[in-house]
Amino acid sequence: MNTSKQLTVAFVALSTLTFLSPQVHAAQCGSSSAGYFAWKQEFAGEARAKGISAPTIQALMATNYAQATINADRGQRSFNLSLDQFLAKRGATTIVAKGRQLKQSQGALFASIQSRYGVPPGPLLAIWGMETGFGSQRGNQNMLASIATLAYDCRRSAYFTEHLYAALQLIDRGALSPTQRGSMHGEVGQTQFMPKAILAYGTGNLENAANALTSTANFLKAHGWRTGAGYQPGEPNFAAIQAWNAAGVYQKAIALMGRQIDGGE
Repeated sequence: MNTSKQLTVAFVALSTLTFLSPQVHAAQCGSSSAGYFAWKQEFAGEARAKGISAPTIQALMATNYAQATINADRGQRSFNLSLDQFLAKRGATTIVAKGRQLKQSQGALFASIQSRYGVPPGPLLAIWGMETGFGSQRGNQNMLASIATLAYDCRRSAYFTEHLYAALQLIDRGALSPTQRGSMHGEVGQTQFMPKAILAYGTGNLENAANALTSTANFLKAHGWRTGAGYQPGEPNFAAIQAWNAAGVYQKAIALMGRQIDGGE
């Protein structure tokens, strides 16, 4: 994936949060490609009224219905596996081994992040490995098309509509390109941030590993991470991992791999 300009946002202003608050939208959702063009026309009018620029709206109108994204959204079966099955499927042994290497070779970076945010290397490396294989698999879908398709789709329209407005804002600011590539649900960067999270917690170009890891630590701290506290299930910092991903088996996997990378068993 290529990003046209560096992401420069850190924390969102109150006005941005207001802009992104849940609202009732007139554009009619659908469950097939048949209504996507009409939906785009309706949504474009709403976006224009909210101050989205004409070039960004043109980029939205140029998107195609992302059938591959819909197929992926309907087929997330790995989250129904047992923890052992999930770990095997996601290559946990490889992630832990590579994570331990990177903890050593990038020691100064992780020490700096831990000093600032209180988050140790283990969970950050576990997330990085789980999300993109340490940057090797960042996705090749058109980010805007993926998120627009999911905002149109009735299954989770309200949730993805908020992310679509965030994506349009980021494009307007030059922080993301209209042709930004990402994963099936519109996640971008080394640790796979959604647009609203980029606005709130992004600390730079998320294609850069150091920026992505710093942004991830920023996210975890903002969701209650406490310096020195444990992050296994039942411990204080596990809630921050839960905020990162809603799937219980994913959360447990990150906690376990993080502990192993940090030196535990």
